[in-house]
Amino acid sequence: MTKRQIALLACTVALTASGLGAAAPSAVSRTVHLVKPGESIQKAVDAAKPGDTIVLTPGTYRESVRITTSDLTLLGSGSASTVLVPGDATAADACAKGGHGICVTGTDSAPVEGVTVRSLALRGFTANGLWASRTDRLTVRKVLAEKNGKWGIAQERSTRGVFSHNTARNNADAGLFLANTTDTEAGATDTKGTRVTHNSLSGNRIGLTVRRLRNVTVAHNEATGNCAAVFVVGDESKPRAGAMTLRRNDIHANNKYCPKTPRLPFLQGSGIVLTGAEETVVEKNRVVGNVGASPLSGGIVLFKSFVGAPNEQNAIRDNVVMRNSPADLADRDTGRGNTFTHNTCTLSEPAGMC
Repeated sequence: MTKRQIALLACTVALTASGLGAAAPSAVSRTVHLVKPGESIQKAVDAAKPGDTIVLTPGTYRESVRITTSDLTLLGSGSASTVLVPGDATAADACAKGGHGICVTGTDSAPVEGVTVRSLALRGFTANGLWASRTDRLTVRKVLAEKNGKWGIAQERSTRGVFSHNTARNNADAGLFLANTTDTEAGATDTKGTRVTHNSLSGNRIGLTVRRLRNVTVAHNEATGNCAAVFVVGDESKPRAGAMTLRRNDIHANNKYCPKTPRLPFLQGSGIVLTGAEETVVEKNRVVGNVGASPLSGGIVLFKSFVGAPNEQNAIRDNVVMRNSPADLADRDTGRGNTFTHNTCTLSEPAGMC
């Protein structure tokens, strides 16, 4: 954010406080809270009302922030100049104690609605850069999440989220992680149209994980240098995971090596992997140069989930899938109704799909 923009926002606050802005009804109910390095972001968030904006001026902020009020905007001055890093390790706040940078949390009966987090960086938190639970219409835009101990940007139990133009890099697990729940077993959640678009994902264990969800669009993202680029994960629970669209993503050279975990084998060279998913369309993606020897390696891979649930009724079409190894297209599953059509590729498992 430029000095001129900050000054304009400050002027708006002054006009509202003086009553001179009364000619604009929307300004009366919306306040801008300006925070400078050394001041408490949390204090401003706690004082804010629905519709307010908290503006962070350039600098480094050593704290975690918890948002529980709907229709708030937390606005930095750009991911290169407004940075949140871990603060007091003994803080009593649940967000800080959990090792997160920003937490947006509601309840089952009252989700937090319409929150926006924009134009800042979240770096070096022991758990997640941004953690959201029980939200509706959360927007995360132009956020840099890097070198966090688990996920860069993560959300569960939520609907209609928008994640766009973010950069998630060098996080210990997924750069972006979207799930139904993280602490219980349950069927897939209908997200009512969550969108993941124009993000850059690099150097993570997995670029993007979408776990046990339905009705998600993943489009125009770039993933490179991860151990695996995109995982769509389901299981035998009902409703099944799926009914998604993965379109026009650029997936290339995800050849970092990551050792096995109790849940997954070692990862290297995985482009787009579907496990236990149904009715998902994978189309018009560029998937190039993903090379490895893991059971999950290859360009676009269908693999039975690790609890035995097959992929079914998925459409893999019109993709450019080249120079991946051991195969460009790999159907390593026994599920029915999966189709591979009009893809540009050289080698498939089984043969004949290119």
